[in-house]
Amino acid sequence: MRAPGLPKKDETKLELLAKAETGANYSQRLNVLIKRTKQTAGPQGITLEVSCPWRVRVGGHRGPESMLLPAFDALGMPYIPSSTLRGVARDRGVRELMNEENLTWSEAQKTITSYFGSLEGPESNRMGKVIFLDAYPLPGPENRGGLRGDMANNIWKWEGDALPSYKPNPNVFLSLYQPTFVVGIRPGPSCTPEILQKVKAWLVAGLQQGIGSQVNTGYGSLIEKEKRGAPGFLAVPFSLEGQLIHGRHHPGSGGRGEPEVEVRPVAFKSMLRYWFRALALGVLPVGEVKTWEAKLFGAIEPQCRGWVRVEVRDTDEDLKKDPKALKSQSGTLVLSCSPEIPAQDRDQVIKLFKHLTWLMFHLGGIGQGARRPCYDRCGRRHAPWWRGSSLIPETEESFWELPEELGEFQELLRKQLTRFYQALGSVTGNQISYQSPRVVKSSQGWSEAIDGNCRILVTQGPGRSDKPYALAVLHSPELKRQGKYDGQLCGQVAPQVVPSPVWITNLGEGDEAYQVVTVFGAHQDPRKKYLKQLQDDGGKVCPVWPFPRQPHGL
Repeated sequence: MRAPGLPKKDETKLELLAKAETGANYSQRLNVLIKRTKQTAGPQGITLEVSCPWRVRVGGHRGPESMLLPAFDALGMPYIPSSTLRGVARDRGVRELMNEENLTWSEAQKTITSYFGSLEGPESNRMGKVIFLDAYPLPGPENRGGLRGDMANNIWKWEGDALPSYKPNPNVFLSLYQPTFVVGIRPGPSCTPEILQKVKAWLVAGLQQGIGSQVNTGYGSLIEKEKRGAPGFLAVPFSLEGQLIHGRHHPGSGGRGEPEVEVRPVAFKSMLRYWFRALALGVLPVGEVKTWEAKLFGAIEPQCRGWVRVEVRDTDEDLKKDPKALKSQSGTLVLSCSPEIPAQDRDQVIKLFKHLTWLMFHLGGIGQGARRPCYDRCGRRHAPWWRGSSLIPETEESFWELPEELGEFQELLRKQLTRFYQALGSVTGNQISYQSPRVVKSSQGWSEAIDGNCRILVTQGPGRSDKPYALAVLHSPELKRQGKYDGQLCGQVAPQVVPSPVWITNLGEGDEAYQVVTVFGAHQDPRKKYLKQLQDDGGKVCPVWPFPRQPHGL
């Protein structure tokens, strides 16, 4: 243990993670506990295996260095307590009774006592009819039940009713990666086979919906063997190229080693959240944007779970051994409604996220380098050899088809923006004046908001040094300061981190490709100068935002 007050706290956390991952072998004990679960359930009970397609973290507490840990039993084995399983089945049963019998929450709570018992119920229903057993994971290929280091990084922070500030806060913790749990239940007194099967169905459905923390960010879904998760209201196959998403660095010398490449649902959710905020800030007051962001995506303060769940399924990483080779990831982004969403808002929220997801795919990338399209750093001797991030929808649905002509895509992008704002108005109950956007003031000269000072355009021109036209102009010598990239245009990392106010994404391939460029604070130099340079260098420029009723000011 590190003595209080000593430096290098993060390195101590990483050292503890390394020991937990490399020194743990729980196979013998977990096999004993799983065997006990099956024997306790007995021939009259039910045992089943449920698998998590990604990660799960149930219960737990803070351990050394205040690191979040999953639930461990008295002997230090990761598990799901029986009380948690009972709560999952009961909650699912209450919701199904409400829907099937048109009951209120309190009425369904009273009805469910005939299955789960209640001290306030009649004497015959004070004891639950079904006994739940603790669930333990199979040892898995690494013999530790899936126990693996994890990380979270809250990048944007709301402080009161002011604009959110850029404050990355990486936090390492432990979760279970792709575990398979053995779950057991057995009949109690007065339990009939029908009651046992009914409770099992509620438990299976509740586990699939999600268990533990961060269930709206891809965590916690436990699916019965050989079954698939719910389809969701939107499923988009995708490919991702470039710097990729680094969940964390494997422990190594000095606390850092090789980055772990992982398609993380939290990265997609964070990007959806970012573009929702940027779009909404241009048409709604800051306080109202904060409120609706919390409702839709969840928040810690005030604590709410959020109305939409984000998952990534069927992932595949192309991790070539050659560090100079282009690495890619693929999978399917799945959005679904959480149980917290009010029934009357469901349809409009689905419309809102359908168009928000389209905009996310066509305004930027995901993970490291999301503000730039993927490009080869030609001639560089040291890694990374690739910069940027290209996110591509791999689907033939007409909704995702892109026109080849620049002007046609300009109109398509305007339509998607219009439909998003119409859905936003329906969800929030506001009259959205997207043709006369607000101006969001910020002390740094621009706010990351699609407001009256923001410009979105589509451009096409000759690329240079493997960079598409818009990026080549951004990195051109004419826009540098003292031979270096201008921090007020390209962002900076010192003396403090400032994200770039310019987003560029590349659509298409070769000479026919065009770029979508989003510039925050375009009314001031050097951003204003960059927009002019796009025209002066001979490229085609089609303004998208603000809409035609407003002067473009290019």
